[in-house]
Amino acid sequence: MAIGRPVPEVKLKSDERETLERWMRRPTTAQSLALRARIVLACAGGKSNTAIAEELGLTRPTVGKWRRRFLDLGVDGLLDEPRPGVPRTVSDAQVEELLVRTLETMPKNATHWSTRSMAQESGLSQSTVSRIWRAFGLQPHRTETFKLSKDPLFIEKTRDIVGLYLNPPDHALVLCVDEKTQAQALDRTQPLLPMRPGQVERRTHDYVRHGTTSLFAALDVATGEVIGQCHRQHRSAELRSFFNRVDAAIPATVQEIHVILDNSSTHKTPLMRAWFAAHPRYHLHFTPTSASWLNLVERFFAEITNKRIRRGAFRSTRELEEAIDLYLKHHNENPKPFSWTKSADEILATITRFCKRTSDSGH
Repeated sequence: MAIGRPVPEVKLKSDERETLERWMRRPTTAQSLALRARIVLACAGGKSNTAIAEELGLTRPTVGKWRRRFLDLGVDGLLDEPRPGVPRTVSDAQVEELLVRTLETMPKNATHWSTRSMAQESGLSQSTVSRIWRAFGLQPHRTETFKLSKDPLFIEKTRDIVGLYLNPPDHALVLCVDEKTQAQALDRTQPLLPMRPGQVERRTHDYVRHGTTSLFAALDVATGEVIGQCHRQHRSAELRSFFNRVDAAIPATVQEIHVILDNSSTHKTPLMRAWFAAHPRYHLHFTPTSASWLNLVERFFAEITNKRIRRGAFRSTRELEEAIDLYLKHHNENPKPFSWTKSADEILATITRFCKRTSDSGH
């Protein structure tokens, strides 16, 4: 009776068995890896290569290969080895040089680099420059604006207003009040071409102005409901008229109303001071200068601008005001409050980091 070479015995440790069984059961495991795990588990069960090959529909050399790989390298031997690929053509030094040039220099004939100008300057291809910029989040063609508040009471005012958002007083109403001024009633010089499959809506680049209006709005922070009123002028007289409307809409049972305002001159005229003095249930909270973003009603103004005003076509100021009134009506049928998420400490920490960056920028 012929006797072949002895088959090496496979003994599994507890952690190895657990890993192999997990690979075999897990639905996201590659089928090739799950098959190798079955082979090794069958080997550990004392089966011969021939029996395992017949059971799993494989060849004996295949079973023998993975038995040897496991005995030599353990469970790591069952993983695919790295495949050779095309060698890198761009070195780390070239990447670093490109980043330094992007961040610290400017082209001679422009204010910012483009992929083409940088490719010409660096000797790399345009696609390589684009890939490196994407990998490091660089977008030289983009710019944003900012303005830091110089209000000496910035910290105190920020804590005051954010405190009203995150922890409003009991049995009190918090209103964010502001005006969206100079909303233009614009009409296009030719009819719009509506959207159709494969074609976006089209409009002429030029327009005809039909006047402006100002939207006075008071946002209820708790419910998201908005009290709004349009006026053709933006003066303290119109603001007093608007607050008369707000006061009439709020039940007399509400004894404490906190109003968040910015530092517009119309908010601090003698006429308005007299009105607030005659209505003692109103408590005023002014945002820091150059920090109107702390007023939540600005978020509502952004919504009505994007959804109703910017792309609208209005043949008169009255038509624009009717569109605004209709938007307010629909909004208040199912109002949803805006959620303020950042604490005052988080806001101040962000501004502190930003101040350090600007002070260290060398400009």
